[in-house]
Amino acid sequence: MDASDRLVDERHGVAEPAVPAGSAELAEPVLPPVSELRRRRRWPKRLVIGLAALFGLLFAFYLAALYAVWSAGRADEARPVDAIVVLGAAQYDGRPSPQLAARLDHALDLYQRGYAPRVFVTGGKQPLDRFTEAQSEARYLEDRGVPAAAILQEGQGRTSWESLTAVADRLTADGLHSVLLVSDPYHAERIRGMASELGLDAYVSSTHTSPVTGFSAFRHMLKEAAGVAAARVVGWDRLTSWTE
Repeated sequence: MDASDRLVDERHGVAEPAVPAGSAELAEPVLPPVSELRRRRRWPKRLVIGLAALFGLLFAFYLAALYAVWSAGRADEARPVDAIVVLGAAQYDGRPSPQLAARLDHALDLYQRGYAPRVFVTGGKQPLDRFTEAQSEARYLEDRGVPAAAILQEGQGRTSWESLTAVADRLTADGLHSVLLVSDPYHAERIRGMASELGLDAYVSSTHTSPVTGFSAFRHMLKEAAGVAAARVVGWDRLTSWTE
């Protein structure tokens, strides 16, 4: 056996089998190139950066919607229109809740100042209610001097979209198109967007005597902003059909 067949441990004189020719690759693992290692290290970082950028864009989009909600609630776009439209709220056996009464008082003021010849009141009823929101609103306005002939009612809608759809259908059938929408400030941007999508020339004039104020109003604003942001992408019709 010659030196090509074995290796001798010079310290102990013990012969060890020689490593066959061409087996060096098996004895030592082959490492990937440095550039490949760097690429492997980069992709988690790039993923994190990409997700952070996406989150930042979505958050900015939401903040823009939140500003729109806040701004619309502060705006008073009162002007001569075909109809003042009051969005419904809770009523108690024919008596408007304080929130609904605040909306009606503002609508009454707009009517008395001559901004429209008619007031369109909206809102259905809960299963055990005797009266619809629209009926309680109409009675409230009549008791304060608005002629019954000047009051239109929509008493079937369960949501703002349903109510405004019925309002738009009836007004456009009569050749009317411009409306002044009355609700709480946090609600203004949503109902203006809905009415515009339904083909109406929509303006908003919010009540500022609503009992919904402070943190409660701010919480409503945050929720409304999410809906407004989503509707800007998919539209109110589709969004409403998804969330009902």
